[in-house]
Amino acid sequence: MQKLMKHLFKRHYSVLNPLNLSNNANPLSKILHLCKSGELSSALQLLKSLDPGEISAKPVLYASLLQTCTKVLAFNHGLQIHSHVLKSGLEFDRFVGNSLLTLYFKLGTNFLETRKVFDGLFFKDVISWTSMVSGYVRVGKPMSSLELFWEMLACGVEPNAFTLSSVIKACSELGDLKLGQIFHGVVLGRGFDSNYVISSSLMDMYGRSCALNDARQVFDEMPDPDAICWTSIISAFTRNDSFDEALRFFYSMQRDHRMCPDGFTFGTVLTACGNLGRLKQGKEVHAKVITTGFCGNVVVESSLVDMYGKCGSPDESRLIFDRMPKKNSVSWSALLGGYCQNGDFKSVIQICRKMEKVDLYCFGTILRTCAGLAAVRQGKEVHCQYMRRGGWRDVIVESALVDLYAKCGCIDYAQTIFDQMPVRNLITWNSMIGGFAQNGRGEEALKIFNKMVKEGIKPDYISFIGILFACSHSGLVDEGRECFISMTRDYGIKAGIEHYSCMVDLLGRAGLLEEAEILIETAEFRNDSSLWAALLGACTTCTNYKTAERIAKRVMELEPDYHLSYVLLTNVYRAVGRWNDALKIRRLMKDRGVSKMPGTSWIETNNNLGSSFDFENSLVPGESNFVGEEGMG
Repeated sequence: MQKLMKHLFKRHYSVLNPLNLSNNANPLSKILHLCKSGELSSALQLLKSLDPGEISAKPVLYASLLQTCTKVLAFNHGLQIHSHVLKSGLEFDRFVGNSLLTLYFKLGTNFLETRKVFDGLFFKDVISWTSMVSGYVRVGKPMSSLELFWEMLACGVEPNAFTLSSVIKACSELGDLKLGQIFHGVVLGRGFDSNYVISSSLMDMYGRSCALNDARQVFDEMPDPDAICWTSIISAFTRNDSFDEALRFFYSMQRDHRMCPDGFTFGTVLTACGNLGRLKQGKEVHAKVITTGFCGNVVVESSLVDMYGKCGSPDESRLIFDRMPKKNSVSWSALLGGYCQNGDFKSVIQICRKMEKVDLYCFGTILRTCAGLAAVRQGKEVHCQYMRRGGWRDVIVESALVDLYAKCGCIDYAQTIFDQMPVRNLITWNSMIGGFAQNGRGEEALKIFNKMVKEGIKPDYISFIGILFACSHSGLVDEGRECFISMTRDYGIKAGIEHYSCMVDLLGRAGLLEEAEILIETAEFRNDSSLWAALLGACTTCTNYKTAERIAKRVMELEPDYHLSYVLLTNVYRAVGRWNDALKIRRLMKDRGVSKMPGTSWIETNNNLGSSFDFENSLVPGESNFVGEEGMG
């Protein structure tokens, strides 16, 4: 550790002697002036017209030409100049070497070539090392970034603020909070704590590592944070589901500190609005987007599409999407996700047909659509396309596959995928628990739930819905009671109406109607008709028609137009042989104009899937043809 700190606190200075270029008549000066103005073609033409003997300061000339190539995105011209540099033996010049490295770093498509340029540099200063350290982070190799950083220290090169910012980002990508905290200590020791770039990286690192209090402390200790720092802390709040705090800081940023949000700020805040389901606030932010001129920004508009979809306004989402001048995979995924979340699976299918290319993330949404339709054959075809396109070990897509096969009754296939996944997130675990629950395998659902807890994954609201549903459908009364109590006692999760509904169903199926009735009466949802309807459903198997009658009448009081209360009470009367009373209830239902909602089911005949609406021809464009209405018989 002492050796590491010794390297970190060494001093290293790099000085470049300035050139006197005041003589505008000098051909070199003219070329440099053209380079400064970004006129690369004119600079190259002038260079070609000169006699080689007229140019005396070749290093600065080639460095300026390389920098201009980078500026105007002319990589091919840069490669030609690189060849001249090699012929002239100027690759040993520090200024030329760094300019060459920047060209490959910013414009090159193969990072291995950039590394070759770096390794070939005769003189590597902190700028050279920092370019490579940050480059590895950019191409998704944070471990290589850290390894190169240690190598830099071993060479006696002192890191600057940008170097430390890059290695902090590497820690963030790796999820290595302890190492990130060590670098935070180095930042404080070197007096970089007021550096905006480093502070922003630290807040991002703490936010990604679920250390929100530390991120907030970094922000609070800044004397005068800029807009980027504000965006970083807002992003940290959003990433950790503190959406209200994210919105509060967003308003404070503008109102109290006169800061102007940028595209990333708007994108983060719109994500917060969407997750909170606050359509009104989302529209206010949308208005701000328009007045500040961010319409046309693909990040902002993709976030708008996502926000409207999550707030239950898929039509608004589609209007934004259709007006977007530029769309990327995130835009398409946001649109598909909005329709899927709102249960409009048909629109998801129709949109997929129009997509030129489906990326890996979109596969997750399409698979969720297949799961919503219980379309296992089509889901298998999408699974095959995912594999053919190189999909492998993507936790989002594979979680969707687990959910698909579980909902379609292929629970063993779902478990096979689950067991083979090297990385599982909470959604994966919830999908497996819910799958066992839906397929009547409650004990296995409990085993998976307990295994999840032992592996350090904290169950959430959805986890307990799944496990209580499993207990309900497997008659595990004692286990269900314990899970219901543990939810609040051990995890601080407030029981919602879904949890109460599962418990009522569990107790009702076990014949414990009085306990179920007491549970409802003591709940804050006591006036919710769905809980009473769940209890009424359990009454169909009991002979105590007075209890059933009392519960049914309670449902009718709470929601007179709720057709199931009439239907269920009719069934209760029929079960105990009170046919005349059953007939009276049906007549009462007709007199009040209460209509029974018809049910629809998906059926598959001759390998064709159909229902009351058409299943479109294709889920993955250009890959396979699915059934249309002409295939229905």
